[in-house]
Amino acid sequence: MGESLELVIITGMSGAGKTVAIQSFEDMGYFCIDNMPPSLIPKFWELIKESGKVTKIALVVDLRSRSFFEEIQSMLIDIENTAFIDTRVLFLDASDIELVSRYKETRRTHPLAMDGLVTEGIRKERAILDDLKTKASIVIDTTNLTPRQLREKINEEFRHSQDHGFRIEMVSFGFKYGLPIDADIAMDVRFLPNPHYISELRPLTGMDKPVYEYVMSFDETEAFYQQFLSLLQTIMPGYVKEGKSSLTIAIGCTGGQHRSVALTERVGKVLSEEYKVNITHRDKDKRKETVNRS
Repeated sequence: MGESLELVIITGMSGAGKTVAIQSFEDMGYFCIDNMPPSLIPKFWELIKESGKVTKIALVVDLRSRSFFEEIQSMLIDIENTAFIDTRVLFLDASDIELVSRYKETRRTHPLAMDGLVTEGIRKERAILDDLKTKASIVIDTTNLTPRQLREKINEEFRHSQDHGFRIEMVSFGFKYGLPIDADIAMDVRFLPNPHYISELRPLTGMDKPVYEYVMSFDETEAFYQQFLSLLQTIMPGYVKEGKSSLTIAIGCTGGQHRSVALTERVGKVLSEEYKVNITHRDKDKRKETVNRS
């Protein structure tokens, strides 16, 4: 492999937030596997090396017995001797009182509480994990953290400065074909002058220069664009802070061919200067397909 592989092993006390953690890493673009037995990891490395496509991996390793603990200790020693793997261990912890409270809320049984006493299971697990906790790269106490705050902490520690886990999906659409069901924000631009009524523009789309320039030539288009862009730039940081991994912004006109396409392209281009943006024109060619079928 040409570049080193980044491996994060997520472990810690049962009930301390490993599910939230793995979801956070998934949102940051890591290849994630939940509850992988350490004995399977050597074979997993071989597959990863052969593919050469995965560079960031997060594994949840749930320690439920002494033998499991010994397996992961051996695995960590092997990984430390592997040049191409950069390994960090994230250990999640919480107070006994908080863990008991969480188990009562979920009505789950602690994996080591064979006799049904949650406190006894927590005691056994702490004894098993004590040595691993001292060797962890990062320890996060989740006792007083909400799931959102835990995600924020993980993002601060592990997100690369050049990465932006937040993603924007820009979609143009035609109201005559229905509103996109996954839209978080939907904007109607049917109030703008319609190129459909100009014969030479009708067969074109908002991605063609004559249509794009026509749509953008009106004062009301520019006023709308500036205010809509300002609104989006104001609210985006809030979505990122909230821990949202993606946002779908839909812009619609009557047929989804001219006005919505042009504005989606313009707004998406500006937003892509700061965020990851994917642009889709859902109905851009619907009219052409209809004409060809008839």
